[in-house]
Amino acid sequence: MISFHCGIQALRKFKVNTLNERIKRLIPGLELIGTEYIHFIETDKDLSQSNKKTLHKLLNYSPEVDLENSKHTITVAPRIGTISPWSSKASEICKLCGLSVISRIERGINYHLNRTINANELVTLLELVMDKMTESHLQSLSDSELLFNELMPNEFITIDILGLGKSAINKANNELGLALSQSEINYLFDSFTAIERNPRDIELMMFAQANSEHCRHKIFNADWTIDSEKQAISLFGMIKNTYKQNPEGLLSVYSDNSAVMNGYSSNYFEANEKGVYQSSVGEKAVLMKVETHNHPTAISPFAGAATGAGGEIRDEGATGKGSKPKAGLAGFSVSNLRIPNFIQPWEKNDIGKPERIASSLQIMIDGPIGAAAYNNEFGRPNILGYFRTLEHQLQDTIFGYHKPIMLAGGIGNINAIHTHKEKLKEGNLLIQLGGPAMLIGLGGGAASSMKTGSNKENLDFASVQRGNPELQRRAQEVIDRCWELAEKNPILSIHDVGAGGLSNAFPELINDGGMGAIMDIRSIDNEELGMSPKEIWSNEAQERYVLAINEKNLEIFTKICKRERCPFKVVGKTTKEKNLKVEDNLLEKNVVNMNLDVLLGKPPKLTKEVHSSKNPIRKTDDTNFDGNFLELLVNVLRYPSVSNKNFLITIGDRSVTGLITRDQMVGPWQIPVSNVGVTKSTFNSIIGETMAIGEKAPIAITNATASAKMAIGEALTNIAASAIKDISLIKLSANWMAASGSNDEDCELFEAVEAVGMKLCPNLGISIPVGKDSMSMQTSWEDQGNKTVKSPLSLIVTAFSESYNIQKTLTPQLITDEKTSLILIDLGNGKNRMGGSSFNLINNLFNSPVPDLDNPELIINFFKGIQFLNQENKILAYHDRSDGGLITTILEMVFAGHCGVNLELDKEDFAFDFLFNEELGAVIQVLEKDVNYIQKYLQKELKLSTKIIGKPTNDHVISIYEDSKLKASDTRGYLQQCWSETSYKIQSIRDNPKSAKEEFSLILDNSNPGINPKINFEIPSKINISKSKPKIAILREQGINGHNEMAAAFNFAGFESYDVHMSDILSGQKSLKNFNGLAACGGFSFGDVLGAGEGWAKSILFNEKLRDEFQDFFERKDTIALGVCNGCQMMSNIKDIIPGTDYWPKFIKNESEQFEARFVMVEITKNNSLFFDEMIGSIIPVVVSHGEGRVKFSNKKHLDLVQSSNLISLKYVDNYHRGTLMYPLNPNGSSLGITGLTSDDGRVSIMMPHPERVFRADQNSWHPKEWIHFGPWYRMFANANKFFT
Repeated sequence: MISFHCGIQALRKFKVNTLNERIKRLIPGLELIGTEYIHFIETDKDLSQSNKKTLHKLLNYSPEVDLENSKHTITVAPRIGTISPWSSKASEICKLCGLSVISRIERGINYHLNRTINANELVTLLELVMDKMTESHLQSLSDSELLFNELMPNEFITIDILGLGKSAINKANNELGLALSQSEINYLFDSFTAIERNPRDIELMMFAQANSEHCRHKIFNADWTIDSEKQAISLFGMIKNTYKQNPEGLLSVYSDNSAVMNGYSSNYFEANEKGVYQSSVGEKAVLMKVETHNHPTAISPFAGAATGAGGEIRDEGATGKGSKPKAGLAGFSVSNLRIPNFIQPWEKNDIGKPERIASSLQIMIDGPIGAAAYNNEFGRPNILGYFRTLEHQLQDTIFGYHKPIMLAGGIGNINAIHTHKEKLKEGNLLIQLGGPAMLIGLGGGAASSMKTGSNKENLDFASVQRGNPELQRRAQEVIDRCWELAEKNPILSIHDVGAGGLSNAFPELINDGGMGAIMDIRSIDNEELGMSPKEIWSNEAQERYVLAINEKNLEIFTKICKRERCPFKVVGKTTKEKNLKVEDNLLEKNVVNMNLDVLLGKPPKLTKEVHSSKNPIRKTDDTNFDGNFLELLVNVLRYPSVSNKNFLITIGDRSVTGLITRDQMVGPWQIPVSNVGVTKSTFNSIIGETMAIGEKAPIAITNATASAKMAIGEALTNIAASAIKDISLIKLSANWMAASGSNDEDCELFEAVEAVGMKLCPNLGISIPVGKDSMSMQTSWEDQGNKTVKSPLSLIVTAFSESYNIQKTLTPQLITDEKTSLILIDLGNGKNRMGGSSFNLINNLFNSPVPDLDNPELIINFFKGIQFLNQENKILAYHDRSDGGLITTILEMVFAGHCGVNLELDKEDFAFDFLFNEELGAVIQVLEKDVNYIQKYLQKELKLSTKIIGKPTNDHVISIYEDSKLKASDTRGYLQQCWSETSYKIQSIRDNPKSAKEEFSLILDNSNPGINPKINFEIPSKINISKSKPKIAILREQGINGHNEMAAAFNFAGFESYDVHMSDILSGQKSLKNFNGLAACGGFSFGDVLGAGEGWAKSILFNEKLRDEFQDFFERKDTIALGVCNGCQMMSNIKDIIPGTDYWPKFIKNESEQFEARFVMVEITKNNSLFFDEMIGSIIPVVVSHGEGRVKFSNKKHLDLVQSSNLISLKYVDNYHRGTLMYPLNPNGSSLGITGLTSDDGRVSIMMPHPERVFRADQNSWHPKEWIHFGPWYRMFANANKFFT
């Protein structure tokens, strides 16, 4: 039976107002009055009064809403036939709270309107409020039964080739969206007729996914013939040539989910088999991977980008015999944004788009949130990215990214003994780890291999996946527990489940292991029983891995999974015969019976025949250009590829793990201009990893080869900001995107790959061990005739390397407290080529020659020079020249330094081509006394072209002089606002516009001192650690991701930290009675489905065993407790069992309506917390990373009482050390800036910021020079230790 619960707010008022603005434009007279969540509760029998009371408390996680004026309601629920991630986690909480009578609970939204609507209006409204990929419209509440119906399983379909011939496969190819070529159809026909059997739809789908362009990279592996001459090497062969020429330092290439390079001997900090956190020395290798998820992001931006990030994370975790993702990157290329009321001059011609794909603006509103949300919830910091817009018509060809690029990548660590998968043996168990099968993402591998618009619309939407990052976190915890066992690791081989689902993952796993398999399709974890065998086998439900273990290790593996609450199923066993047999014990039939050589070994190879002639549309007549410099500069600064990327960055956690030393935000004013992302190898080491991106796609409109070489050049000039011993240590990922299929595009692709793989990289001494290609970057549709938008050849390069000293990473922040000069290092040698520059693009100019990486030796010398000068401490600031040219490089340095600059140019240098060209190069800030030495070294010894171009000033004015004459001048504040306006406009649409406006207004404050700590205490370099260390439980629930850094902070402060999962306490394996302290960590417990931290809290309050355990702990006088972020939210919701916390608030949605990842300052106010002893009055920067940090007190009396009782421990302050409500200095809008509280006796403290992520100096995004080893927050953990001495 099904019951309902509603009456709590779904969308906040500003979100409703935003929707109403859109509704008003489309349906006059219609108004959305409000929204409420509606919960659908499936039970075996009627709920008792006690159960109803508990359920009401569980579902009371949002403010009540008054909807008396509602005249009409439409209900949107999860897509019928699916189980939402919200449902699986909420249902789990119900069971933990004793509500076993509830089979399942789902959630939808009621939209309340001021009048009834007709059928046409309903269609329009649903387009605004419903994601048809993941949601369904319920016409009546009785339709909610469909959410819970258990359907009879569908049969497979036999393709009658024996009776109908090849036409049967042709028909299936079209109806199922298989994207099979004619040669593949012939191959399948011959293979099945040879064994005199008709194939089944499941087998054809499996073959199509396993052999799709997406999975098999047919074009890169093709045989090429150019001008009738057969080429000796394939595209992939050319890429492999870089490794052949420079194999040093690489452990695994081209054969696994990620590439692996040599690392270093380092500490592993992890819990041992007894749960005690400890350090052990071992060899850490470094893995790297970069993927794309373009097609799904075009169809459904949030889900597409989210699962793009999630899929790449799985690639890393499934490398070798299991590894650990560490830090991520994300990037986007789209067509023109066309922001309402902010249309730019270059955006005036709107070509339109197919209805089924999202607009570029919608992609950039929803897509980055999707990628960030997945990374945030999984617990991987995103510290690098790029953003490109491009849409230009050149004669008859329209270049753009209607099919966007969604880039997802990252870096990780793997134990050197686990870098290679083992060969399998007969009888090994085959396991599916992670989530259940769901009818989502069907045919995604094939769909991604097709041009957008060429597939049927229903198949496009069917091919998009949906993410559940909290579940993937659980699976990763299982993998972590396995590889942490070192030589006892039970995993023999592991593979992620991505394109093609299990139908691709299991065959690859067994084939790579040298085995066949027999499997049972009904053993697969499946929550949608109506699926056919094809759908079970080939769906792309996320958060899944397949792996092989020895049968003797099943017990230990089961124990690990049970503890982490991660589902798994034994699906089959390996066989000696290299055949894949999949049985169906429900239908009592074999549904798959294929030789692996037929499936994977011998499909026909693609042949590409092209001619080297160039299409004349790539050339235009010369065009002269003139205009007002400052007006043109403003246009360049507003160009999205140049402008501030703040809106892409602050939504993503950049500090989780506590191992990040360089994120995108630079300096005391936190400006997003970093060249690199940098991680630490471990908490107390200066060795680490660094990564940087290069991308110069617009150049490819007229010269694809130069574009590819320049992308590599940009990646290298970016990563040069890190301390790297030699350029040969750098390894590249190359992600190639092209609209393959026409002669010109294919020829350009071949030439570009040849230039990179056979010439440039070998000459640089650099290899490309990893990458990806996407060859269908074209969108076609009909709209008053046929329209096509194709991307130029787009190579996105990511450079990875070890850094020998992460504390020597250079940033663009100018300093103004010493006499300095700015030096341009010009790798273009004065050519000033403007082709493909942002300046040319916004002015629609395509005649100019393009920049190129003409001489690899210059890059080698440049890199050597920057590294030497950095090692000698001669460089104060560094920034590469890229999008927007030299003037943008200097302005970004000025913005980071919150200062001004006098540019002192030589005669005739005040010219568009000098200031706006995007040749390779960099600007460095050096002391005046070092100028001659540095110039001599760079010019004479390294043969580099350099020029002194100016000096920073303190007057916040940018003045440009030519031959001592002032040619142009404007203020930093105005130009920085121009540079930030695109970000501000998008934030105003996406987030609370009030918050966006406040942040934008701060730019004009010239006197803003930036982050400036005030420390009233001594930062201990070490503490006296007693022989008997106090024991602290590092507490986590499913979805918690901040436990490692919390354990490290307490360990360094002399505690013995224990990994304690809530399941340990429930099972009785661990008890809080045995601990002196408790630290509840940050993350997303249960995905925060019943409110931030509330599901975790209620699973304690409504579970008698847990409630008693926690209550006894808090009532002891010899214990301490700390709750941070999600742990803070949880503990604020169990204040009923924590003495002295009656007046604590809850923590609700940030006022900005957005996840906020910021580096801000807090003041330690007068309080009696033991954690803040002798720290009162200090003002310290700290990271915050949360979506729900705004305090909400039960009433004003409680607010007054926490003040008068000195229970407030932390308040946000501005850069003038004043309490503030100003966003983002107060990132969540908390009244009085409250962000930390303590109990009456000071033993229990909660706080939303993350001191455990910045207890060492180099973990801070910026810190004063005098902080050497530990930062001020270390004192907080040392204070906790004092309680026990």
